[in-house]
Amino acid sequence: MNKDSKIYVAGHRGLVGSAIVTELKKLGYSNFILRTHKELDLTNQQATADFFTIEKPEYVFLAAASVGGIVANNTYRADFIYKNLMIQNNVIHHSYLNGVKKLLFLGSTCIYPKMAPQPMPEDSLLTGPLEYTNEPYAVAKIAGIKMCESYNLQYGTNFISVMPTNLYGPNDNFDLEKSHVLPALIRKMHLGKLLMEGKEQELCKDLGVDSYAFAKAELQKNGITEKGIALWGTGSPKREFLWSHDMARACVYLMENINFDEVKGTDKDIRNTHLNIGTGEDIAIKDLAEMIKTTVGYQGNLDWDATKPDGTPRKLTDVSKLHELGWEHEIDLEKGVEMMYSAYLNS
Repeated sequence: MNKDSKIYVAGHRGLVGSAIVTELKKLGYSNFILRTHKELDLTNQQATADFFTIEKPEYVFLAAASVGGIVANNTYRADFIYKNLMIQNNVIHHSYLNGVKKLLFLGSTCIYPKMAPQPMPEDSLLTGPLEYTNEPYAVAKIAGIKMCESYNLQYGTNFISVMPTNLYGPNDNFDLEKSHVLPALIRKMHLGKLLMEGKEQELCKDLGVDSYAFAKAELQKNGITEKGIALWGTGSPKREFLWSHDMARACVYLMENINFDEVKGTDKDIRNTHLNIGTGEDIAIKDLAEMIKTTVGYQGNLDWDATKPDGTPRKLTDVSKLHELGWEHEIDLEKGVEMMYSAYLNS
């Protein structure tokens, strides 16, 4: 990419897309095509076709997606598979039709089987059953990988796929029902802290309600009381977490330096050409919760509900391929949690 190359970042206001735009600007890129969901609905095939025909982007970062945590994934199963398939199909296909020089598709490590070997290498894809709660989302992302791979093989495009581990950072989703585990824990403990300290106005402001009674009812619905916070599962599963701007650095690095031909290998049957992006380090959810509890300064109890699903026992990425290509993460988890809580307080 040249500094004046025409770059389209799909999903530029989300956690992933906003970090990519920030990283690109920091490196001197300036010619961006950006559209909000209201301005361009990527699930609409005609709207997407018109956009690519008119704008003709040279490079595409496909970071737009419908995402959520374990509760949202299990509740809105149809939404997650439909919306993500539509977004991917439209953007990837019209990138091909309009001669995009290079596209980077962002997926997720939930593509790997529930009982995949740990750490999870790229070639464990499609070797076993998926974790049930996020199966629709994972199936959509697997389709995106295979779509990029297939267009490269049939049409000679240069579309690469990356699978980031669990991400967190500025512009994350802190919705009490739909957010991922790390931002959800931060917000719940912050709200629990305000409740224990009797800070009624701050609670109402955070929740966007006028009545303290409504605020307390909302908190109780989400398992937050004066005594403690109810959390799903046993806390024993292990997860890996990556600061979103580290992920963005990896994406831009790969876009600038790595092409499909360099990751496809030499086997006759070309598959598993995607790349994991992660830290190669994980932590038990219970230990993460205690880390966040200390950072936030929450003094209440954490009550784990073992009747709720834990999800996949462990999800740690094998990042040896990425390290061989010259990239490693910079922000460790403890520092990242402190930065995340600071970002939440300032949002």
